[in-house]
Amino acid sequence: MPTCFVAMGFGKKTDFLSNPPRVLDLDRTFEDIIEPTVADAGLDCVRADKIIHSTVIDKPMYEQLLNADVVIADLSTSNANAIYELGVRHALRPTTTIVMAEENFTFPFDFNHLSIMKYRHLGEEIGFKEVNRVRGLLKQKLVMLVQKKEVDSPVYLFLPTLARPELTAALAAAAPPPAESSAPKDASSFAELMKNFQDAKAAVKQPYEWMQPIAFLNRLRTMQPQDPYILQQLALATYKSKLPDSVNALKNAKGILEDLSPRTTADPETLGLWGAVHKRLWEETKDPGALDESITAYQRGFVVKSDYYNGINYAFMLDVRASISTADDAVTDRTTARRVRTRVLEICDKLLQAGGPSSPSARLKAPEQEIFWIGATKVEALLGLGRSQESDALKTKVIDDETARLKAAGKDPTAIAWMSASLFEQLEKLAGLLGAGPKPGG
Repeated sequence: MPTCFVAMGFGKKTDFLSNPPRVLDLDRTFEDIIEPTVADAGLDCVRADKIIHSTVIDKPMYEQLLNADVVIADLSTSNANAIYELGVRHALRPTTTIVMAEENFTFPFDFNHLSIMKYRHLGEEIGFKEVNRVRGLLKQKLVMLVQKKEVDSPVYLFLPTLARPELTAALAAAAPPPAESSAPKDASSFAELMKNFQDAKAAVKQPYEWMQPIAFLNRLRTMQPQDPYILQQLALATYKSKLPDSVNALKNAKGILEDLSPRTTADPETLGLWGAVHKRLWEETKDPGALDESITAYQRGFVVKSDYYNGINYAFMLDVRASISTADDAVTDRTTARRVRTRVLEICDKLLQAGGPSSPSARLKAPEQEIFWIGATKVEALLGLGRSQESDALKTKVIDDETARLKAAGKDPTAIAWMSASLFEQLEKLAGLLGAGPKPGG
């Protein structure tokens, strides 16, 4: 069967070159568009993370870039690996390479000489109509490339007399073996390990059970040492494990996040985790430095992404600082917190209107339980704004709706217990903070 090698990122990646930066779930592009279209065109689809190998780029990768009948390179989020692999493919093969990218793709290097198939990504999801549109275009292009094999590599276009390299059996047998990787080769592919991690994460019920996801993440890290998603998930699992104790687990998570430059990054996911780690360090140690670091991280994450998670936590931590501050400083922090909560309410309403379960034409498909957390955020924002009756009424509705969703999905409705307990605990903390110290008028 002819093969199609796919060079692209995996999981959720931040597009720092878009304004504002956006987080795109690249697995949606692969699973909803590329993989089924390639299979429908009669090709065997292979993504880089499904190859069993030991480093980011090694012998199997180069073999695919040389030998695959077709290569699809998705450059969305300006993924450095995908761009590099595209360059290698263009140097090795004059034909049968497809370049695609999300419609907001930009890059400092001049890509104007390339034909890039653009598509619209919504962040968490790609719209149904857009999936069907791009599938049709991609299949048409696959069939045309395989049949006509026109030159699409700028290397061979501008150097038409260049001979394509061939790896003959004799030369391959005489070639020295590739250098050993510094990291041991894992028996599982990256994709297999990622699936194992996700399953283990979903099964966690007690803090100590996070050790199983951590084990898979450490193996994934040997393959992708600097991948932000892996480091973010490892930091999350580490502090949630509370091992060897809560404080040291938080300090270890902090050390993991240091590799992502949390004090200068514009990645809202890293900033949210950095804020969460320092929020918990403040709760455990009452270190004022941790409190200020948490506020700064949540603030920057909220400015970059305008999201409800960073926003509601930013407002909460401002009220925490106000509760231990002098009058003028407390008034400033509480006033800012109210303004942030007002904006968070707007964000939540927009998300629920666009992607709520009652919206058949939703542009945003929220992951499981996200609708609950958006609603829970509204409950907290309303309480923080002094609208306690609205907050109480919405709290009941949010819990009832999630219970009904779990039942309709055939899942254990008692799963709502820990979610509602988390919400109640946060509301109790907020109510205590709002009763402490001076408040702004209105």
